[in-house]
This record gives sequence, structure tokens and C-alpha cells, in this order.
Amino acid sequence: MSLVVFTGLCGLLAAPVPVHPVLGFTAVLCIALGAGAAGALNQWYEADLDAKMKRTASRPLPAGRMTRQTALHFGVGLSVFSVILMDLAANHLAAAILAISILFYVIVYTVWLKRRTAQNIVIGGAAGAFPPLIGWIAATGQISALPVLLFAIIFLWTPPHFWALSLFVRTDYANAGVPMLPVVAGITNTRRQIALYTLPMIAAAIAPWVMGLTGWIYGIASVVLNVIFLALSLAVLANKAREPKEMKPEKRLFGFSILYLFAIFGALVIDAKVLV
Repeated sequence: MSLVVFTGLCGLLAAPVPVHPVLGFTAVLCIALGAGAAGALNQWYEADLDAKMKRTASRPLPAGRMTRQTALHFGVGLSVFSVILMDLAANHLAAAILAISILFYVIVYTVWLKRRTAQNIVIGGAAGAFPPLIGWIAATGQISALPVLLFAIIFLWTPPHFWALSLFVRTDYANAGVPMLPVVAGITNTRRQIALYTLPMIAAAIAPWVMGLTGWIYGIASVVLNVIFLALSLAVLANKAREPKEMKPEKRLFGFSILYLFAIFGALVIDAKVLV
């Protein structure tokens, strides 16, 4: 949720137009509400899976603090409210993309992909990549090259980020019957895929600078952050451990991947505001 709100805010702030503070706050609020609604519907649908996994067993539904019907009503109601408010506060296109992002996360990722294929994270990652695009469109009313690249960065970042996590919690996924990549394709193959997906992610992250869409602040930050990400992903590739307690490279990559996204989007905003 923190990354969703932050990247949505960065997309809005990086847009080359002035945005009224109230409208800007409302647009970011709608992104947060939409993401929260999607999360609620995800937990409504996956209450049985959450109950089987240690890291999710304390969520409201498996812990018995809320009924599934209440969660469903809350998720649907909040989804509709966030889209309508975005339409009133920003524009039709931003509201439409927000609606698509919610539906994609709930229907495509949660219902269709997650229990059926190890590509769940690859395709489903698009849901988490929409916020900066929505923020930009809320400010400008249109789509351009830079927000599409911001979408691509998060889309390509999602697999190495989640696969690093899934390596050291794979037992949870296996017990719940979720076909995450380490469960169905093995640990070695997952490490290889992390390294492979890091390469196009780096290309997408550096592309805004190479294409002249950003300035030197973003360019330097992007190069440094991506060199570190690549080094950590190669350390994961070189690791031979099979027990979670020995997967320090995977844990370092997962932790840095969160910092990476905050830092690269923060650099984007600083670059946009300083080099105006």
C-alpha cells in the first residue's frame, strides 16, 4: 500500500502541469482507496489460502475478526466510491484506468491467475504498475511516454521482488497449494528468472534518462540503484542454499527492492521539480 500510494503521488508530481493541492490530494486518496478496495476483495476471495499460510493467518478474515460478506460489501463499495470520486475530482480517463487496475487485480490476478499458474506474478504485476500512470493522467488528462515507462519499471520490478520473497517463504505457498515459481519450477530456476527479469527492468528504469524525458538527477540515481539491484540479483543467482535461514542474498534483495522503488520514484520527482 505504501508503494502504491507513493508511486501514484510521484506520477502526479512529476507531471509537467500545475495541480491544485486539493485535487491532487483527492486523486492520490482515490488511488489509495482503490488499492485498499482491491486488497479487501483479494482477502475476501483468498480467505481459505490466508488461513493456511503463517504470514497471512492473522489477517481479519482467517483470524475471525470479520465475516467474508462484510469484506465483500466493503471491497465493492470502496471500489465504486474510489472510481466515482476520481471521475469527479480528476477526469474520466484517470477514473477508467483506476477501475481497470482494480478489476485486473481482483479478476485477472486473484481469481484467474494466482491459483492456476506460476506466471501469476508476471502477468498480475500489471495491477501494481498502474498507480504512477493514474497519477500522471489525473494531472494531465492524457497518456505519454514517461508514465508508460514508469508502468514498465514496476511491471518488470514485480517478478524479482516477489520471487525473492517467495524463495524464503516457499513452504507457506506449497502448503497452501499456490503455484508460485519456486514451488513448481524449483529454487534454481527461480534464481535464474530473478536475474533474467532484472535486465529488462534496468533497461526500462534507465530509458527515461536515455530518451531525454528526465534530467541528470534521475539519470545518476537510476544508474546507481540499478547497479546495486543487479549485484544483489547476481548474488541470489550464485547462492546455492535451499533452507530459508541460509537465504540471506534473497532477503537482502527483497529488502532492497522496496527501497529501490521508493528511491527511483523519489529521484524522478526531485529531478522534475529541480530541473524545471
